Formats: sequence, structure tokens, C-alpha cells
Amino acid sequence: MIPDIWLYSGFILLVAILLALDLGVFNRTPHVVRLSEALGWTAFWITLAMAFNGFVYYTRGPEAATEFFAGYLLEQSLSVDNIFVIILILRYFKVAPQYHHKVLFWGIVGAILMRGSMIAVGAALIAAFDWIFYVFGAFLVFTGIRMAFSSEDAEDLEDNTVVKLSRRFLRVTNEYHQERFTVIKEGARYFTPLFVVLLTVEFTDLIFAVDSIPAIFAITDDTFIVFTSNIFAVMGLRSLFFAVSGVMNLFHYLKYGLSLILSFIGVKMIILQWVHIPTEIALGVIAGVLAISILASVLFPEKE
Repeated sequence: MIPDIWLYSGFILLVAILLALDLGVFNRTPHVVRLSEALGWTAFWITLAMAFNGFVYYTRGPEAATEFFAGYLLEQSLSVDNIFVIILILRYFKVAPQYHHKVLFWGIVGAILMRGSMIAVGAALIAAFDWIFYVFGAFLVFTGIRMAFSSEDAEDLEDNTVVKLSRRFLRVTNEYHQERFTVIKEGARYFTPLFVVLLTVEFTDLIFAVDSIPAIFAITDDTFIVFTSNIFAVMGLRSLFFAVSGVMNLFHYLKYGLSLILSFIGVKMIILQWVHIPTEIALGVIAGVLAISILASVLFPEKE
């Protein structure tokens, strides 16, 4: 067994190198990300995650590898709903397509830091309080039911808390300044609307992380598996956004599938003391529900 300190250090170094290459080499110049490029990057992140899963299998055994795969699939599926909200945010603020990548890149950097902190807190709570599983489970069931009956209408972001606070406490320019988050005007530092967009995206991911992180603790209590599967899903979120943003509205039954998955994971956490559902079965349920909801969306398209 490799000591955890080396595993975490090596993984964080890998993530830092990949992010540096992404922004400093492959995307130095702002540009519109085309579908072929997005699909290529999506395939890259999935392949990298599966290669890492092979490393988990070799170093921690087949059970840990199954848990990683189940956690990764769960986080990827839940991130789809996050993508829909990010699309609405970018459309609302009328962000030019060539600057979408920069907003999402720094949004993901912030998401990695936030989720790492939340996973550490979640692991500490589980270690200290056995009953916290019931709280997490009940919260996920509630979230799943709420998702099934929630409206998909776009939120009026003028009433968004982040937008209100940023305009109240920050000096924000009235116009965009290309891809810049801040500018100097009349000797003073001003934030641009693009920075407000970034803050809104970060807050959105925080809300989704509150749902997804308790869910993955129902799959495994191995903090390293929770952390790495979560980060791989977040890292692939940007390319997945560009790959599916144009066809998101076609999968109108997907939210019901995600609702069922969250509720199932919540029940799994609640009954854990009496009934143990193996990871393989949980993985099958997650994959099966996703496949059925996508297939139903294709077979029964939404009417105009």
C-alpha cells in the first residue's frame, strides 16, 4: 500500500500539471470551442479517469476500483444538471462564446478547492457522528423528490443573491472588457461583469456539491476514492459542457432519472445499518436509471 500522503500529493500534482497545460498551452488564446474539440477533450478526461481507475485497482484492490467507478459515474451524472444551470447563466449574462472556456476553467479551479474542503468536513463528520448518515440520507431523498417536481424555467438572475451582493459591494463596470475579470479605470480597480459570472458559477457549483458529496459517501467511506472520483468528474465538466450544451434540451426525462438516483442513494444511506447494498448493485442501478431516462427521452421526445 502506498502511503496516503504520497497518493494525495501525487494526485494534486497531476491535477495542477493538467490545469497548467490546459490554460497555458492548449487554450492560451480565447476561442470558440467546437464540437469536435469538445468531444476529443471529453474522451481524454474519461480515458484518464479510467486509467486512474486501473491504478486504483492495482494499488487498492478490485473493491476500491468498483467504488471509484461507481462514484465517478454518479458524480458525472449529477453534473449534467449543473451544466444546464451554467448554460442559463452564460446565456443570461450574454457572455461571448470565446470566453466561456475561461469562466469554466477558473470556475473548476474554485470547485476543486471547495469540494476538497467539503469532502474533508464530510469525512470528519462521518468519523465523529454515526447518525450523520441518516441526516445525509434524508437530505438526499428530499433533494431527489424536490428535483422531480422542480420547475426548469430559467431563474431571473437579477434576484440572484450573488449578483445582488456583488453589485452592492464591488465596483463593477457596465461593459465587458474581453476576457478580463478586472480593469483599472481612473486609478481604481474595477471588476467586470465576467467576474460576476464567475462568482455566480462558483456559487452554483457549491449548491450542487451540497447534494453530490453526501451521495458519494453512500458509495464509499474511503476519502481518497471520494476525493479523486469527485475531482475527475469536475475536471471533465468543462469539456462535457461544450459537448452537450447544444442538445441538453433533448434529454427532458433525465432530471427524473437523477431524482430517482439521489433518492435511491439516500435510502441506501438510511438503511445501511440493517441492509447493505453492494457497490456493484448500486453501480448497476445508477447506470440502468441513466440509460432508461436517456432512452425514454429519445423514444418519446418532448412536444413543442
